[in-house]
Amino acid sequence: MNRNDYLKLFLIATVLALAYGIWYSYSVFLVAFDETFNWSRSTLAAGFSIFALVHGVTNPISSALCDRVNSGILVLAGGLCISISLLFVSLIQTPFDLFLYFGVFTAISVSMCGWGPSLVQVQRSFKHNLGFAIGFVSSGIGVGMVLAVPLIQLCIDSVGWRNCFRILSAISFIVIIPIGLFLTKNFVPGLSSQSVNNNNLRTSSLNLSQAFKTGQFWLLVSLYFFGSMGAQTLHVHQVVYLVEKGISPIVGASVVSVVGLSSIFGKLVGGYLSDKVEREKVFIVGNIILITGIFILYFAGERASIPLAYLFAVCLGIGYSSTAAIAPAIISDHFGGKHFGKILGIGLFGGASGAAVGPFVAGELFDNFGNYKLAFIFAVVSILIASLCCTVVRLNKYK
Repeated sequence: MNRNDYLKLFLIATVLALAYGIWYSYSVFLVAFDETFNWSRSTLAAGFSIFALVHGVTNPISSALCDRVNSGILVLAGGLCISISLLFVSLIQTPFDLFLYFGVFTAISVSMCGWGPSLVQVQRSFKHNLGFAIGFVSSGIGVGMVLAVPLIQLCIDSVGWRNCFRILSAISFIVIIPIGLFLTKNFVPGLSSQSVNNNNLRTSSLNLSQAFKTGQFWLLVSLYFFGSMGAQTLHVHQVVYLVEKGISPIVGASVVSVVGLSSIFGKLVGGYLSDKVEREKVFIVGNIILITGIFILYFAGERASIPLAYLFAVCLGIGYSSTAAIAPAIISDHFGGKHFGKILGIGLFGGASGAAVGPFVAGELFDNFGNYKLAFIFAVVSILIASLCCTVVRLNKYK
């Protein structure tokens, strides 16, 4: 890769850092909303669940559009829409306001400049070292968690959560729109099935309706759904769980930062390894690390242990991030032709649906039973199912 390739990866990673810094900062905004409105935990979690679901519904549309139009234009429009939607979020007074302005408007905006269009750009620009390239740009999400979440917590403490959203609105406008202009000028058209570097030529040329008829496609969508359901349950509830167990909010926010820092390592290393060994094996190892982290989180809360909380953060960061970076590359291995954007969009919708279901179910379990034990069991089972789906995908390659 040359210098311009790295510049493009860096700029895409910057957009993801900001867009998904907003996503993952919801865990600290949740605490602020709880203090201001005293809404139920399931209501607060529903704000994120709606965001995740709407983001997932619009992901196939954004990704499919990338098969037809310049994806840089989507990034440009998404930056403008994020800045507007966050201004509306700063004005919320009711649960409906939260659901509409954050859950719907902000989610649509993030999907326009977020993961789907970014993956399509990377997959088209980097036929070789695809795992590393995806790992590089997705590490931007980790940077967003490292920098955005604690800074947002400090901003909330200093000027309040409403002004914090207004500041994020201005930053989004200043950063994302110029990058969108650059990506528009450096647009790369879609790859044909013959030019895709994969070993599945039988499936790489399939369009979306043809892919629907294959078992591999539905296994990959299920892998996304269950993996995201388990991981996002932890992302949304980790801070409030630790705070309720006696750990301070700023330490809870710093735990999210450690997750982000660890995720940078996990995505870069996981992406690199997936170019060297079978991607499915790396995915399964990441899930094992993630499940280990769930048990550590439980004991961190029971003992109000800050060291265990940070150890959990390392496991969550490495575990979820390595799988998040590898799953799109696995889809590209099987369906990497000119219809990749549409097919990827359905996979991302599966992941977003899991992200919507997981935190909400965990919130309901907490509201009904008064603790997070069943929620953590729910997360473990979800991740185990994702690992099983990945195992079957790997075995089917040899049939």
